[in-house]
Amino acid sequence: MFVIELTYKVPLAAIDASMAAHMRFLKKHYASGTFLMSGRKIPRDGGIIIALGTNKVDIEAIARDDPFVSGGLADVRVIEFRASQLAEEMPARLGPGVVPRGRR
Repeated sequence: MFVIELTYKVPLAAIDASMAAHMRFLKKHYASGTFLMSGRKIPRDGGIIIALGTNKVDIEAIARDDPFVSGGLADVRVIEFRASQLAEEMPARLGPGVVPRGRR
């Protein structure tokens, strides 16, 4: 699993002007099954995306395609982690192969 952290480098007006393209990017990766959840950071100085993938290199490539990143509006950081605990209802939502050891 991965946390994709976006940090804005420009005023929010520039972010808002590119929001439609960013939303298309998000929808594409939700449809592919890569993105699980996303949202604005508070305060609104960037955003967070939780993603599934087989390796960090692939997720970094996806993150660089975000219009905010490719357009120079935001910096991106990708953090890989292994989920070791989760809420009881989450395994069914995440699918096979994602459930941490000891919970199967």
